[in-house]
Amino acid sequence: MRNLTVAQQMVDILRQAGVERIYGVVGDSLNSVVDAVRRTDGIEWVHVRNEEAAAFAAAAEAQLTGRLAVCAGSCGPGNTHLIQGLYDAHRSGAPVLALASHIPSHQIGTGFFQETHPERLFTDCSDYCEMISTPEQMPRVLRIAMQRALGHSGVSVLVIPGDVAHDEATHPTGSSDLVTERGRVVAPDPQVRALAEKLNAARKVMLFCGAGVRDAHAEVMALAEKTAAPIGHSLRGKEWIQFDNPYDVGMSGLLGYGACFDAMHEADLVVLLGTDFPYNDFLPQARTVQIDHDAGRLGRRTVLELGVHGDVRETLRAVLPLVGAKENRAYLDRMLRKHARSLEKVVSAYTHDVERHTPIHPEYVASVLDDLAADDAVFTVDTGMSNVWAARYLTPNGRRRVIGSFLHGTMANALPHAIGAQFAYPGRQVISMSGDGGLGMLMGELLTVKLHDLPVKTIVFNNSSLGMVKLEMLAEGLPEHETDHKPVDYAAIARGAGIEAIRIEHPGDVIDGLKRALAHDGPFLVDLVTDPNALSIPPHISAAQVKGFAFAAGRTVLDGGVGKMLDLARANLRNIPRP
Repeated sequence: MRNLTVAQQMVDILRQAGVERIYGVVGDSLNSVVDAVRRTDGIEWVHVRNEEAAAFAAAAEAQLTGRLAVCAGSCGPGNTHLIQGLYDAHRSGAPVLALASHIPSHQIGTGFFQETHPERLFTDCSDYCEMISTPEQMPRVLRIAMQRALGHSGVSVLVIPGDVAHDEATHPTGSSDLVTERGRVVAPDPQVRALAEKLNAARKVMLFCGAGVRDAHAEVMALAEKTAAPIGHSLRGKEWIQFDNPYDVGMSGLLGYGACFDAMHEADLVVLLGTDFPYNDFLPQARTVQIDHDAGRLGRRTVLELGVHGDVRETLRAVLPLVGAKENRAYLDRMLRKHARSLEKVVSAYTHDVERHTPIHPEYVASVLDDLAADDAVFTVDTGMSNVWAARYLTPNGRRRVIGSFLHGTMANALPHAIGAQFAYPGRQVISMSGDGGLGMLMGELLTVKLHDLPVKTIVFNNSSLGMVKLEMLAEGLPEHETDHKPVDYAAIARGAGIEAIRIEHPGDVIDGLKRALAHDGPFLVDLVTDPNALSIPPHISAAQVKGFAFAAGRTVLDGGVGKMLDLARANLRNIPRP
């Protein structure tokens, strides 16, 4: 019969909650937790090379499954490494529990070896952060932390000194129902009626969608049909709304493309649906209504004529019977044509002479990858230019998923996100679209992939440059400086770690190389030498930015192509009635 320590009680409660793994690096103050995992069926310790990666992996698992995911760090630097990934998880709305172990409780406040104050450090990247200082707080505090993470879709942090974790549990573990399915916020009737009045009064309605439309695709399409409204989206909204969408006019923001910006600024009424789009300069700052299940987000990015507190799907279901059909499609049809024309102008950036162009067009690689990837593939995307290629080339279909640090914007997220995604779905194709800058930052996680024999496909866009930083300098009229570095053979590094890998320098080898990687039964890395001058211009740039590009001579700036988005736009034109 095992002694029921606080650590064992903690692991038993995690198993009750359905937790199957803890991501982390072992360490002395975590030893009792790691040993409890060893003793317990159904849960494993996933050894990573950096606790930052542990938090990223947990964030990806939580976003994909909707279930609680757990990471851990030992005292001092062990748990401070978690912070970057926890910021990403918290801002992404991922239900993650972090176990931050602490120095011996009697040494707290003495300046002891590795002493920090984790209960202070993690407050800004969590919704709940508390320290378990006595066994008597268990199991209640742990259950509170888990429920807060799930209920608020964010991070909970439990700080626990190593000696307390090793103490004998005081209270019985028992069992308690953990609420994992959240209710839907129903908008008040006066707000629904006011929304209907504004929709009926506006001649030109435009819908702008974020991740909050995840399960409201049919309702958004119905509203667009009734109001003859073009539909734009944020990057996080793309995977949920762009597929099967005859009203699509592209994406706005720094990575945007198409007619979304123009449609939004010409509209009489812009309806923000489930989006907390942070780039307020891209919003018209007028003629706007917003629907969101979180009332605290209403009006945060733009002044509103009306705010509606409610779940997007339920709100649209309530308002649709009150909305009259608009007969005049002139605005919608004009925006669809403008969208198609804008994409036609830039598509040659990645198709012209592509079979002979070296270094390889990264746009071409992304386009081929989109063609070859599975219909239910999970893509994880590094911050930077990989974000651009994912935004413009990955074709959503309602089953594919795209995970990135879209709100926190940290580098090096793609590979550790892929680790968590592959653990969550071991039979699913997981593709890490890694920039060489991001991969170089957490390259040790290739060892994690090999250790656990995860069949992650790491596609490295290797341009020997920090491309997004270079673009920012160009836009500000500054000469690029310290953005480029010496070439690195990442395929050789991967092979040194025991991972199958190839290096591709010629575009004619891209298709066969990617086919080989995706078909391989196990981890595989493709190191693609891509053009560092292939950059992306936002759909709307200011006069000052134009001036900056003019002053920053000596570089070629491409619009970046748009891949399948052009095909989609052309198809949507067929929906326009002939006169």
